[in-house]
Amino acid sequence: MSHAARRVLVVGGGTAGNGLTVLLRSAGIAVDLVEAKDDWNATAGSGITLQGNALRVLREIGVWERVREQGFAYDTLGITAPDGTVLHVQKDARTGGDDLPSTVGMRRPQLQRLLIDAVRASGARVRLGTTVTAFEQDADSVRASFSDGTEDTYGLVVAADGVNSRTRAAIGVEERPVPTGMAIWRTPAPRPRGVERSDLTYGGPCFIAGYSPTGPDTVYAFLVERNRDRATLDPASYADEMRRLAQGYGGAWDEIRASITDPDQVNYTWFDRHLVEGPWHRGRIVLAGDAAHCCPPTLAQGAAMSLEDSLVLAELLTTRDTWDERLLTDYRARRMPRVRPVVEASVQIGQWLLDGVRDADLPGLIGRTMAVLKGRP
Repeated sequence: MSHAARRVLVVGGGTAGNGLTVLLRSAGIAVDLVEAKDDWNATAGSGITLQGNALRVLREIGVWERVREQGFAYDTLGITAPDGTVLHVQKDARTGGDDLPSTVGMRRPQLQRLLIDAVRASGARVRLGTTVTAFEQDADSVRASFSDGTEDTYGLVVAADGVNSRTRAAIGVEERPVPTGMAIWRTPAPRPRGVERSDLTYGGPCFIAGYSPTGPDTVYAFLVERNRDRATLDPASYADEMRRLAQGYGGAWDEIRASITDPDQVNYTWFDRHLVEGPWHRGRIVLAGDAAHCCPPTLAQGAAMSLEDSLVLAELLTTRDTWDERLLTDYRARRMPRVRPVVEASVQIGQWLLDGVRDADLPGLIGRTMAVLKGRP
């Protein structure tokens, strides 16, 4: 392969892009990573729930030990009444294997910083505050033009620039994320004494109220409701509004609610559904992570699906002599049997709640979906 053919441009420094960069660099492949944000999203987000299949990839990337040290591992899920009464506690599936916990909760900025450190240590060339302004392709390479006026040539470009991917639009993939009708309020909070697992409440003022421990002293708390016109919401009122909604919940929520005072710490986001049904590539530009698929966090599998994309694509790029159409087609073919059930189940759970379905087989749907994820991607 020529020098250009052995180089990869990764567009986007989120979970998928960072993970792929580290995996490719560990195999000696030259990687340039460009990220539009100057701060590399190092402070964005409240919390994240990493299930076993996500942890399995993080171990391959080389950050699992740090994740274990900084996060909070647990193996059970609680179902509670709005007043905080525990109705049921179930053991979660270990989708990453018996040697990994079912789940680790951690602050999202902590995970991002661990991945940033891994990218830096890998020797990849990183350019922050930089976007791609144009692509020109031929049969063997892609010429990319950048916002700083430079150009360079690569054997492959990976669009890992998120659910609203500009690269996806630029290469003519027409699918776009579609709102599901639900939205989520999120905030970090001090961890109440005794909170050592995720607890979910279905009902009360919101469809779902939940929290997950993210470290020795912190939790990630969230409330899911029908989406609202975001233009009518004043960000300065976010803390007051989340605290008002949380009034309908007791138990650990009493302490969590009292801590919700800073509107800058509260995030409000609509749920979207997105799955590119056709090819995930155009020529030598291929989609990964949220650029190819995203789903509501009702199964907490968004980051896991992005990380698995990175693992599979890296495996194909590092084990095949030729980076060709078949490789990129095989990448999508391997991912769809895992991504589709996750997207569809995540959306279905939300739809049942929106429709007020009382007899939905929620445990069965979750069990069937998690069973798919136990095998390696």
